[in-house]
Amino acid sequence: MRQIFMHPILFKMGPLTLRTYGLFVSMGVILAVSLAVREARRQGLDGQKILDLGFYLLVASIIGSRLLYVLISYRDYLARPWAIFKIWEGGLVFFGGFALAAPIGIWFIKRHGLPLWKTADLWAAPLALAHSLGRIGCFSAGCCYGKPTESPLAVTFFDPQSLAVLGVPLHPVQLYESFANLLLFLFLSFYWPHRRYDGQVFWLYALLYSFIRFFLEFLRGDSRGFIIPSLLSTSQGLSILLAGASLIMLLRLRRRA
Repeated sequence: MRQIFMHPILFKMGPLTLRTYGLFVSMGVILAVSLAVREARRQGLDGQKILDLGFYLLVASIIGSRLLYVLISYRDYLARPWAIFKIWEGGLVFFGGFALAAPIGIWFIKRHGLPLWKTADLWAAPLALAHSLGRIGCFSAGCCYGKPTESPLAVTFFDPQSLAVLGVPLHPVQLYESFANLLLFLFLSFYWPHRRYDGQVFWLYALLYSFIRFFLEFLRGDSRGFIIPSLLSTSQGLSILLAGASLIMLLRLRRRA
């Protein structure tokens, strides 16, 4: 069992507070956008348009991921609705961000004359890397924590600012997902030069992440909503839908290639 003294707040200076969660999320976003822009230029696409697209995707993903979290955990906000806007404390659901960012991204891509699936492929590996860093931020904040366990990998949180259950050995599920996303980033980066058709890398990302999220949900200990009580969480249901959509799109795009 490891005793973790993670610091959700790195430092305070008057009214300025630097939170570890926000720092890692910001690092992930900056790195993802930089990688996408660089690869876009290598592929002969307008780097400035890809940069602008990154801004729209960021805003849409934050709004969508927060909205889904609030809908799932609405009871927590009935008595303190102002807390809805405290995204620096954690509480972002990936699938909500994905659901809103997808149509916004398609709208931007078509409006600016970019190739849809080629552009989507550019973002696959960078998104996995950003997600990996973001989960380290989750671990630092204590959100998205795991179930109690006696595993030798267990961690125990003690910082009173942490959102995790304190003093109880927990699965470090945030780090599990961070590592899985890092492996996904490496795989997609390796596969990128060997792709057979546009859209393949993006939908492989969506498919593989769906499997990662589905199985890691069994180790989650935080409240996040269930489709079937104590059996199928909201994120697991969405993972199944995304996996199905990914398989369909991979087959359709393959036939068109």
